Amino acid sequence: MSDQAAIIVVSSQQPAPFASALAATKMFPLIDSTWGEALDAVARVQPAAVLVSAAGADMPIFQALAKRLGAKQPYVPLIAIDPTTALPGQAIPFTSTAGSFDRLSARLRNALRVRTLHATVMRRLTPENVSRTPLQTPDPLEDATVMLIGRGAGYPALSVALGERVGLVGALSIESAAKHLNTRDLDGIVIGEGFSLRVVDAFLTVLAEDARFRNLPVVVSAPGLLPSYNLANLEMTAGDAAEVAAVALPLIRQHALEVRLNRSLKAIESDGLLDAATGLLTQAAFERDLATAVYQTQSRGGGLSAVRFSFDSIPERVRHDASRILNRLMRKMDFGTLRDDGSIIVVFAETDLRNAHMIAKRLSSVMKHTMHGPKRDPRNDPNLTLAVLLPTDTAKSILARLHGEAAQREAS
Repeated sequence: MSDQAAIIVVSSQQPAPFASALAATKMFPLIDSTWGEALDAVARVQPAAVLVSAAGADMPIFQALAKRLGAKQPYVPLIAIDPTTALPGQAIPFTSTAGSFDRLSARLRNALRVRTLHATVMRRLTPENVSRTPLQTPDPLEDATVMLIGRGAGYPALSVALGERVGLVGALSIESAAKHLNTRDLDGIVIGEGFSLRVVDAFLTVLAEDARFRNLPVVVSAPGLLPSYNLANLEMTAGDAAEVAAVALPLIRQHALEVRLNRSLKAIESDGLLDAATGLLTQAAFERDLATAVYQTQSRGGGLSAVRFSFDSIPERVRHDASRILNRLMRKMDFGTLRDDGSIIVVFAETDLRNAHMIAKRLSSVMKHTMHGPKRDPRNDPNLTLAVLLPTDTAKSILARLHGEAAQREAS
């Protein structure tokens, strides 16, 4: 391979102890560097990733390195091996197992896949679609949703430490956690205390056997387990809540970036029909589809219903979270959009009012119990307004009725 795809390995010890584990795979061209040479090496080589020995890091250079890599396009992973202090920037921690670095190549491959995805999105951006595909801001953590599993005394502290930075879904049991895994998209899992090693081992084994979760960040704060699972982003830590969050957040940020890039790529491929932030249709595309659906239903017969999900003063982050939950749960034949007023409208094809009401209540129940928040917030409960297609309806009249009936209900 050329230097453009090289991996820079930074360590005060030459060669770095972990470099041999990567060299043995013969997958990564490695360039060794001391801390004093690190910044020059990055400027000269333009690496695909940088791995540093964090245990003996030169912190001023480490911080400058993290800042420089954080500004690069596309994404350049920075992986810190065996950190002993707080990491700078977006450095991703990797903790060896009794001096073994067997899992490092899987961690690196996962990070490089995110870089490749970022490069693909950048390559497909055009002046026309760049405004619809935000990549730089906000911080991917602002989009992230994490499941916290636990029921011990440390659960409240973990909830606060994580909930300050990301959306949080709580699970007090493994059974509840499994339900969340099947109903929504997550950017990471943090497992606290309160479970036996056998239960945690069984849960991690199930995650490792499912291809959907093998690259999901998983941080286990309960001591006693070895990270011998086929999970690329598994970390074990026995620190306090702040230390657990410090380990988890860089991994979660990388996964949230990957999810954002996937949504952006789908938006680009849809030629502007999909909203990159929610995965639902853009408002313009939704209105065109609704007009077509109304015309075809009235011409051919059948049923058509629509539901408006509205919320009480929730932030944009939670509205996007609700939109993504709906996008995952909707039937293939249905379509929806997030409106400027913060409400979400979903159209149910071939559905009468009775069945539409049943579907809407089911979707509302799932959202109510899975929308994130460090604690239960009744403002997150969706308000429902339904409308069924009448013989004299147009797309505009259905939308007007949805908003008009909602306004009347809110005023009463």
